[in-house]
Amino acid sequence: MDRRQFNSLSLNALAFAGLWAHTQARALSLAELSNADASKGLKLALEKGASAAIAQLGTVDGFLGNEKVRIPLPGYLEDAAKLLRTFGQGARVDELVTSMNRGAEAAVLMAKDLLAQAVKSMTVQDAKGILGGGDTAVTEFFAGKTRAPLGVKFLPIVTQATAKVGLADKYNQLAGKASELGLMKKEDANIQQYVTGKTLDGLYFMISEEEKKIRQNPVAYGSSVLSKVFGALQ
Repeated sequence: MDRRQFNSLSLNALAFAGLWAHTQARALSLAELSNADASKGLKLALEKGASAAIAQLGTVDGFLGNEKVRIPLPGYLEDAAKLLRTFGQGARVDELVTSMNRGAEAAVLMAKDLLAQAVKSMTVQDAKGILGGGDTAVTEFFAGKTRAPLGVKFLPIVTQATAKVGLADKYNQLAGKASELGLMKKEDANIQQYVTGKTLDGLYFMISEEEKKIRQNPVAYGSSVLSKVFGALQ
């Protein structure tokens, strides 16, 4: 074996040893976390993620002004809206879309209490599952605990917002027929239910964005517990 081959093998062995050591250190650091630290850190992450998401969405243009979560008309109705615009009905279409997003912005503020309850309900087993999950495991925990009850709370607020626009009823009539013809999903055939679902999607999306930030840079949040828990995952 010449020197170049020896050096190459040595470098590969060192790289493998370094990777193994890193993996072992990560496993050890996770194992060394106490149940109390894991629960405390994850509850804090849940609180921070939820608070930040609600603060961003529950304000004027929180949905309407954010392309990532802005609620449009469903695809088929979006095409119909283009036709309405050619007949000078663009302002009414815009009014409907604005009311949909304003309803979402108002509804999302109602999420605070239920999200806080979900945080309090988190068990040690939940915490361990979240730690062993992916980059959005915190968000998935939230969605599993709160999506159904939040949908119930959001629907009346969305209904009230869209009821102010006469075009909403016409939307439901047209969407109902489109659904019967298989042109759109049944859950999208009612504007209030559609907007409620999209509001929930937007809320969990923004929580996931905050979760990723916390995981990537826990030190930036000024919490020793967050640094300890999420630092162990890096």
